[in-house]
Amino acid sequence: MVRAMPDLPLKRFPPAVLVLAAATVVAAAMAEQTPKPSTSMSAVSQTRPPVGTDSVKFLVLGDTGTGDRAQYDVAAQVWKSHQVFPYEFAIMLGDNIYGSERPQDFAKKFEQPYKPLLDANIPFYASLGNHDDPNQRYYKPFGMGGQRFYTYQKKDVRFFALDSNYMDKDQQAWLEREVKGSTAKWKIAYFHHPIYSSGGRHGSEVDLRTIVEPMFLTYGVNVVFSGHEHFYERLKPQKGIAYFTAGGSAKLREGDIQIGSMTAKGFDSEQSYMVVEIDGDVMRFQAISRHGKIVDSGEVPLSPPPQAKS
Repeated sequence: MVRAMPDLPLKRFPPAVLVLAAATVVAAAMAEQTPKPSTSMSAVSQTRPPVGTDSVKFLVLGDTGTGDRAQYDVAAQVWKSHQVFPYEFAIMLGDNIYGSERPQDFAKKFEQPYKPLLDANIPFYASLGNHDDPNQRYYKPFGMGGQRFYTYQKKDVRFFALDSNYMDKDQQAWLEREVKGSTAKWKIAYFHHPIYSSGGRHGSEVDLRTIVEPMFLTYGVNVVFSGHEHFYERLKPQKGIAYFTAGGSAKLREGDIQIGSMTAKGFDSEQSYMVVEIDGDVMRFQAISRHGKIVDSGEVPLSPPPQAKS
């Protein structure tokens, strides 16, 4: 015999409670969608500590904004590296946010994976990639100050963040003026598209090279960092300038490096990032894999200043 339950009064909740409950459900759903670092991640990073006591220390990330497991794995290693190598800021080599760029995308593809860095007040200085909306320059955590291209100095190192998507006349004039006028010991340029690359998918951006390389040579740029290619590559110095490609901090194009006469070291079997120290007349670098292994390291001596034209 089935016994009928007595009618119970319907409990009504105030609208504010219902809104809060709905927000909690949405937040829980987003949390479930947020990738967690892989359980197979190495608990120990091979990152070596810096040598100098008053050096300029920074992190290099490229092609990061996927919001997937690989990005979160690399971000976890990036924070582990900081415990050993306390970099003071980070440069971003473009393709900062892939796909849609809604507020929740900036959260998932930047703010959440790099939360420990942001909480530690480590500033980021981004450049724009071909997948980036130029309006990213107004996103304060990217440190661009509303500019497509800009410059800043850390101690005796001057950085030039360029927009290689649109190397128009205004940017060319600005770059020549700024790099010529800088008296910094070190001059470092970074931008998305590499002007030297052994990548099979893209390769060297020769048209861009014809525009910027003469200024780099004339006014003494020492080091150039680029992304776009989804791997790590250290090029042999080209006309006295050190070139690095570090576009594998989330994306990976496995097996794409076509080793040739330009390649000093390549790594395209796993995602990676770099930590860099500039200490007086030497730049020390480490390239580190998604699982915390050092895949390349070395030193770049300060190149002599260009000879003044008579």
